Amino acid sequence: MKKILPEKEFRTLKKLNTPAKIQNFLDKIKINFEENGETNLSPMAVLEKKICHCAEGAVLAALALRVNGFPPLLLDLTANDNDYDHVVAIFKLDGKWGAISKTNHATLRYREPVYYSIRELAMSYFHEYIDEKGRKNLQSFSGPVNLKRFDKLGWMTTKEDIDYIPKYLEKVKHFPILGRKQLGNLRKADKIEIQAGKMIEWKKGNKRKAHN
Repeated sequence: MKKILPEKEFRTLKKLNTPAKIQNFLDKIKINFEENGETNLSPMAVLEKKICHCAEGAVLAALALRVNGFPPLLLDLTANDNDYDHVVAIFKLDGKWGAISKTNHATLRYREPVYYSIRELAMSYFHEYIDEKGRKNLQSFSGPVNLKRFDKLGWMTTKEDIDYIPKYLEKVKHFPILGRKQLGNLRKADKIEIQAGKMIEWKKGNKRKAHN
């Protein structure tokens, strides 16, 4: 990695030598509202612009994991038409799975490495994946996607958008979370859950919004 990445960026990522440090670093980066249109910023562009949305943050986190000896893995979480998909970087410690997540909301965040399987990890997001009407929208999850498959395309060093990664995530095999009968029996989230889901970390055009 040291021979591939620019020296300054390599040093920055090398300091993030635990998943928790990577998460703390991501939390300080402003959310990308894509005000000028859809983007898929590369890790180098995120480090330069200091802005990212969930997928951009996940790819940067995957690169930081790789620099520090982990495989660069992503997990794609897909929702129904009422909600947005979410992407996280995943890692394994002591045989258990955890996740690094960039989000603007109080939920869908970092997961400690305590999950025995990818399905367990994905399911940890289920009850938090709600919209303003209280609907539970998480539908499926992918297997781990190793970003090494894109090495020949230069995803680690380019400053151009890396559209091919989210496009691949859309096509990769996903596993359903619920059966049709289960989907029909879901209880809507209650008012306090919906209220908690509305908490945001960053506002458009403003500095970071702090929450205690």
